[in-house]
Amino acid sequence: MFRIGVMAGLLAAAGLLASEPQIGTQAPAFEASDQDGQTVRLADYLGKSNVVLYFYPKDDTPGCTREACSLRDGYQAIQATGAVVLGVSADGVDSHAAFSKKYKLPFALLADPEGTLIKAYDVKMPLLKMAHRGTFIIDKQGVIRFKVDNVDTGKHDQQVLELLRTL
Repeated sequence: MFRIGVMAGLLAAAGLLASEPQIGTQAPAFEASDQDGQTVRLADYLGKSNVVLYFYPKDDTPGCTREACSLRDGYQAIQATGAVVLGVSADGVDSHAAFSKKYKLPFALLADPEGTLIKAYDVKMPLLKMAHRGTFIIDKQGVIRFKVDNVDTGKHDQQVLELLRTL
């Protein structure tokens, strides 16, 4: 076991293996296009807002729709805590635009077709070019404060609100 851990650490240090961002560390910087083709950067929110960065597999699928609609329904309460919501999947801008419009999503969906953010946040599904479900709560200083792996798609807004209220 020790050898595997050491080898994984060496591979991660060499950039050959993704290393999951840890709670209490700086969030990986990012820049991506949203559903409107606008560039969104983590740096845009530093010093201004906490960020709920949620990764999901695919637009307009049952679980992803439930999760997005939960966050939509709780969006005003999330905003009241001083946070913004940013969704990320490997889908493109056009897919995000249709998904956002269909469900009247009030937050940005970031297109990551090359998987850059998905890799940086180590949420890539093995063998598939998509993210598994996971949410990072990033504070105004850009530090990861929480990570949610056990997402309840129907109540994700409540999971996020509970954590945001502790910041």
